[in-house]
Amino acid sequence: MNQTIWLTLILFFPTLAAAVVALLPRENNQLARRVAFVASLIPLALTLFLWFGFEAAPANAEGYKFVERYEWYAAINSSYHVGLDGLSMTMVLLTTLLTPLAILASFSIEKNVRAFMALFLFLETGMLGVFMSLDLLVFFVFWEIGLVPMYFLINQWGSEGGERELWGGLKVSARTYASFKFMIVTMAGSLGLLLAIQLLGVVNGTFDLPSIVTQWNALADSDTILGGWASVGTVKVWAFWAFVLAFAIKVPVWPFHTWLPDAHTEAPTAGSMILAGVLLKLGAYGFLRFVLPLYPEQSAQYAGVLAGLATMAIVMGALAAYGQQDFKRLVAYSSVNHMGFVVLGIAAAARAAGTLDANIAMNGAVLQMFNHGLSAAGMFFLVGVIYERLHTRDLNAFGGFFPRVPVYGGILIFTSMASLGLPGLNGFVSEFLVVRGAWAVFPGWTAISMLGLLFTGAYILKGIAKTLHGPVNEESAHHLSEMNARELWVMAPLMVLMLWLGVLPGWLLNVINNAMQALFG
Repeated sequence: MNQTIWLTLILFFPTLAAAVVALLPRENNQLARRVAFVASLIPLALTLFLWFGFEAAPANAEGYKFVERYEWYAAINSSYHVGLDGLSMTMVLLTTLLTPLAILASFSIEKNVRAFMALFLFLETGMLGVFMSLDLLVFFVFWEIGLVPMYFLINQWGSEGGERELWGGLKVSARTYASFKFMIVTMAGSLGLLLAIQLLGVVNGTFDLPSIVTQWNALADSDTILGGWASVGTVKVWAFWAFVLAFAIKVPVWPFHTWLPDAHTEAPTAGSMILAGVLLKLGAYGFLRFVLPLYPEQSAQYAGVLAGLATMAIVMGALAAYGQQDFKRLVAYSSVNHMGFVVLGIAAAARAAGTLDANIAMNGAVLQMFNHGLSAAGMFFLVGVIYERLHTRDLNAFGGFFPRVPVYGGILIFTSMASLGLPGLNGFVSEFLVVRGAWAVFPGWTAISMLGLLFTGAYILKGIAKTLHGPVNEESAHHLSEMNARELWVMAPLMVLMLWLGVLPGWLLNVINNAMQALFG
């Protein structure tokens, strides 16, 4: 079979780099930082190479490009099968872009620098594997791999101070509580996902996703499987909800979101950037790659439930964000709000599959995934910038900072407006497409979700006003200093893309639209 090794290079180079970083001299932290940063640029360079040749690259019968397939476990018909379409190409680009920026943002880390950088690079492999995998078992392996480094990043390099209570009255640090909650809640969803994947493998005799999509959908609901134990229709419903629950926790959809504010609040700045920028997208990607193609009838049947939960995420996430006095927690709840629009678009596409409205909603959902990755990573980094100087995230300890740090203030306003969805910036385009597509399918839920947009403006303006305007808080202001060159380099690519996608989104939307057309018609 004629195939390339580009995806394998992109996928496993970060792991190789992580091993190199871990073996560097312990006393030379600066060397570990620089090697990790330079190494993280290699997957980005390779991804850009594939991106610019993506449209011209040949596709296989299922529409995937740069496909690689090698036998892995012949006894259960599972293989190392990776490939890209426009959906996964977009997510791989986002991952390889945000990883070096997050590593650059973490140059201020002083504790166990080698381990931090190695874990971060290993985390990149886990995320990329999810987006590239075309074998369900391999997909699950990478899905779980990403949990381990993120757990340690929160547990070992999270915020200092604060205590929380675990089960049995056990008192632990806030970061230990957040890391345990992140791991346990996510793994709880993964258990059902693993069982459903095993079921698909047994019934179809393979874990290969394109083959399963064809065979699984060809079965009649009245057929019996698993030795006559159950009908196909019954099994599909149970498997559908197993997939949905795992991905809903990861997005996260209300009411499965409670792990997110704790994880974000306690994670180091770089961890929050990649958690909001990429890890939340794994759940939304799962809906588009697995749930809708494998369970089209069940997706259409229960789309109203998903739309309702998405609307609750939009409204309740915005209200919760508005009520926060911790700046980082405010931004954390904003992720629940913004990812709700992604799920609303997916629900509309599930109910009206094959229509123009569905295609518009799906385009908007995928673009929102990319756009939220940019703005959320930028917002968490800006919170981290001020936290490093003041060692507090309490909005009541801020105030009147704009005259002292005008560059920081201008960047914060710009990024906040992109998150808000100001016309001319990236957030507006994707949210408009989602609302436009969902309006024809779920007018009631879409109308209610506009309350979330109203309070999005409220919490964004609250954050800006409490930080930059009003009376000067002299106790805090004298510790402030303007953003340095490294911090500006972190924000510059994000700001360029926020503006570019707000004015000329076609270069990305064309790739997304072609993928949605191929997947769903």
